Amino acid sequence: MADHDTYQRLITLLDEAAIPYDLIDHAPEGATEAVCALRGHPESEAAKCIVLRVKLDRRTTRHVLAVVPGDRRVDLDAVRELYGARYVGFSDAVTAERLARSVPGTVLPFSFDPDLELVADPEVVAQPKLYFNAARLDRSLVMSGADYAELARPRVAGIAGQPSV
Repeated sequence: MADHDTYQRLITLLDEAAIPYDLIDHAPEGATEAVCALRGHPESEAAKCIVLRVKLDRRTTRHVLAVVPGDRRVDLDAVRELYGARYVGFSDAVTAERLARSVPGTVLPFSFDPDLELVADPEVVAQPKLYFNAARLDRSLVMSGADYAELARPRVAGIAGQPSV
């Protein structure tokens, strides 16, 4: 099962780097608001991970894993400006699952595919505690935003829209 492989790859990466983290088991859930309630923390402390299709020109398309705080949406215009792109939109589900190596609701804020570029909002890497589903609907992981930034090495840029109300 690909999800299990992605989960194990994440745990191995964290253990080999000696990064402190905690695992949280909970009822299966992938929606940010609901899983934050299960884990018992504000949505702003969650990493919301969205796979985007970025068309630089008529022939060049990139895929970007955008990571924003859980109480925010990805600002597609900010991503378009960041890449100097003609168009930015959400990737189709098949492509997103292939590149992220997990199903929607379980996408990690890490990229294990060279064709998936990682961009994180500054508020994500600044979190003392950063929560995300660990490539599984029934298990989450919490680690510091600083440790996340050190290990994942995302491009850090302001890509989050305004907080949800």
